[in-house]
Order: sequence, then structure tokens, then C-alpha cells
Amino acid sequence: MKRFWKDLTGHYKYALYSAKSELKSEVANSYLNWIWWVLEPFCFMLIYTFIFGVIFNSREPFFSAFVFIGLTAWEFFNRCLTQSVKLMRNNKSIVTKVYIPKFILLISKMFFNGYKMMISFVIIVAMVIFFKIPLTWNVLFIVPIMLTLCVFTFACMTHLLHYGVFVQDLTNVVTIVLRMVFYMTGIFYNIETRLPERYIGILMKGNPMALFLSSLRKCILYGERPDMKWIAIWFVISIIIAIFGVRKIYKNENSYVKVI
Repeated sequence: MKRFWKDLTGHYKYALYSAKSELKSEVANSYLNWIWWVLEPFCFMLIYTFIFGVIFNSREPFFSAFVFIGLTAWEFFNRCLTQSVKLMRNNKSIVTKVYIPKFILLISKMFFNGYKMMISFVIIVAMVIFFKIPLTWNVLFIVPIMLTLCVFTFACMTHLLHYGVFVQDLTNVVTIVLRMVFYMTGIFYNIETRLPERYIGILMKGNPMALFLSSLRKCILYGERPDMKWIAIWFVISIIIAIFGVRKIYKNENSYVKVI
């Protein structure tokens, strides 16, 4: 872990610079530039709100904000994982010429997608004001929830980066699995009210993304205290998974260059 912290403190500026450069290049040839980062999640929110709020007549309070919170956290997680699979191959020109700790590339992607997520959170604040959603001190639980989400995301990314180098079809597998998890996470429905009670505990504790999304909604929309016991448990689990992932990357990083 000493090597990890040394590499992190020594190369985090590269991660920031790389993320900033990628953000600029993404909107370089676009007429609306960074506005797309707002329009894309907002349009998806409108689509899901219309389908599930109007057509399927969802009775969830503050349904638009409910959906948007779910989409914001999910898109960060989904993009980070799908991008990590081919990250080594997409950065072949860098990793084959200059040594850089490979997990720094993951940090850069998290900065890149995290910046977009922060823009979406600005929209959430606007929605809270627009719908006059009463806030309580429980809203402060956003901080440990988002921290746990980021650690869990990084932990998953380390393993996908490693296996993505050696397994060409991993991208297709990850896409299918994430699509399945998407529908099991409760993006556009409330797991705690829509599912049979015997399944709620299993899904909420066994699917950390369902736990994170439900917890965010509780502290933002309903002024409730989330289940911090299971947030803490998943934080510890994520740290352990991340440690094994980083060790695996360090152990095999020389072979990555040969394979790609």
C-alpha cells in the first residue's frame, strides 16, 4: 500500500490533466459543447418519467427527481466500468512508451465521469428547489454514500482493467451484466415498495448499487437516515476488493505491455 500511495500522490496531477484534456476534446467539435453533459441525463430523465410516471402511472413522490438521482449515480458507475475494460488498449500509445502506474488511468476516468456527475448534481439541487423538497440534516449522509460509491467503483474497475487486457470478449459480457444490474437496481422504481418483502433485503444488501441509490434518495428526497451499517460494510468490502485489484495490477503490469 505504500507504493500505491506514493504513486497516487506522485501522479494524481497527470490524472487531473488527462481528465481535463479528455473533457475538452469530447466537446471540441460540438455546437452545444458542455451543454450536452446536462442535456443527455436530463433527456433520459424525461423519457423515463414519461414512460413510468405517465404511462405506467407511478405514484412515487417527486418522481422526476427520484429518477434523475438514480440515473446520475448509475451513469457514473456504468461509464467507469465499461470504459475500464479497454482502457489499456485505448491508451496503448502511452503505456508502451512511458511508465505510469496503470491504476492512474482508472483515476483519470473517474475524474472524467465524476465531473459530469457533479454537473448532474447541480440539476438535482435545482430540482429540489423547484419541487420545494424539504431537506433535513440527513442530507449530509450524501458524503459517505458517494465516497463508498467511488471506492466500490474503483475496486470493480481494477479487476476489469486487468482481465480486459487478456479477455477480448469481456466488453460484451460486462455490457450484458450491467444491463441486468440496471433493471435490478431500481432506477425508475422503488425497490422497497415494489418488490415482495422477502426479496428486498437480499437485493438491497447483495446489490450495492441498489443500496447506494436507495440511500441517496432517502436522505435527499425523504429526509430519512439511510442504512449506514450496510454502507459501512460495503465500504470495507470495497477497500478489500480494491487492495486485491491494485496488487493484481502491480503484479502483472509488465505483461500488459506485451499483450496489447
